[in-house]
Amino acid sequence: MYRYGMSSQRRSWPLYMTILIFLGVAAIVGVTIGLLVHFLAVGKIYHYQGDFHISGVTYNDSCENAASEVSKDLSKDIETKMRDEFQNSSIYKEYVNSQVIKLLPHSNGSRVQLQLTFKFPPGKRDIMKSAIQAVLFQLLKDNMVTWNAVPDSIKLTEISKANAEMLTNKCCGRQLANSVRTDNRIVNGVNAKTGAWPWQASMQWKSQHFCGASLISSRWLLSAAHCFTKKNNPKDWTVNFGTLLSRPYLTLKVQSIISHENFSGPGVHNDIALVQLAKEVSFSKYVRRVCLPEAKMKLADNDSVVVTGWGALYMSGPLPNILQEALVKIIDNKVCNAPHTLSGLVTDSMLCAGFLSGKTDACQNDSGGPLVYPDSRNIWYLVGIVSWGDGCAKKNKPGVYTRVTAYRDWITSKTGL
Repeated sequence: MYRYGMSSQRRSWPLYMTILIFLGVAAIVGVTIGLLVHFLAVGKIYHYQGDFHISGVTYNDSCENAASEVSKDLSKDIETKMRDEFQNSSIYKEYVNSQVIKLLPHSNGSRVQLQLTFKFPPGKRDIMKSAIQAVLFQLLKDNMVTWNAVPDSIKLTEISKANAEMLTNKCCGRQLANSVRTDNRIVNGVNAKTGAWPWQASMQWKSQHFCGASLISSRWLLSAAHCFTKKNNPKDWTVNFGTLLSRPYLTLKVQSIISHENFSGPGVHNDIALVQLAKEVSFSKYVRRVCLPEAKMKLADNDSVVVTGWGALYMSGPLPNILQEALVKIIDNKVCNAPHTLSGLVTDSMLCAGFLSGKTDACQNDSGGPLVYPDSRNIWYLVGIVSWGDGCAKKNKPGVYTRVTAYRDWITSKTGL
């Protein structure tokens, strides 16, 4: 039955409403797809702390000071085999880095603390943790005899980036960023990366850069005695940390300056000084200590070392704002003392570094700064202090540095380090 007298008419949406709805739906779909792609495909950096036990042998390497040779050899072996294990595993594409942080006494043996870094999409988080733990378990199983490792003791914990950095902040000689390139030089200037040399300090006399120094503990720095010959009032000095002179990461006051008692100014013998900060440094990824070498540590002719500083880019030239670095070579003292080089002026408490061709060298205002050497684990040791030279980067006139190993007993007597 029809109902006359009532009419119905279908109404159509306005065109602009249709377009808006379409765009809204497209946006929602786009965002959803983007989130899925990010979650399933885009890699993110993840950090882990690993721990396992070694039975029967006690090690005590807190990483805050130079490790013993036995401890160093074990850490190197663990790091090498761990890297190989991951690079040969099914998750080799996700592997970024791994290292031993500490070897500490534990019940019936020792505890080994690891730091590991991987990159993978968030969607693989649970799968990756299980895979990483499986690789570590197999590593320990393969080295039960070699290390006395206990495979069932392995523990793996995901940690934040900040906590990963905290694991190494108190360790000596650890860089935030690798920064050595073979063409680097202070003379003519090549910039260092941020965090590459976190122990480098600028000794500021009345707020102007004057010398370099190296942080060796939370309270002490090493520098050159000749920097303080006529400027020995601690109140006139401050210490800057960071890569940029114009924008330091941290500035601290100086409490005291201890120059070597037998420094023969204006000469260069016993050219070493300790600088005590007015308060302790809070270690961070940008401010860390360098390792002090043992007195018995030896460097060979042609060993590669690195000198850093904000000194002149060439003789009597301008000072850079950005920290400069130079890769140089150890030169045997006998070569340096030849008549055509430095004519017998280099003593056993000094060492030479540079090139006889003169292409790379420290320069003015680099004095007191570090000459550092990496061990097999890429942990850096302070082996020299910029002391003197005949000009800058002159042929047959390499730089001369205070040999830190010759003064280990003196440093310990003043600081307890």
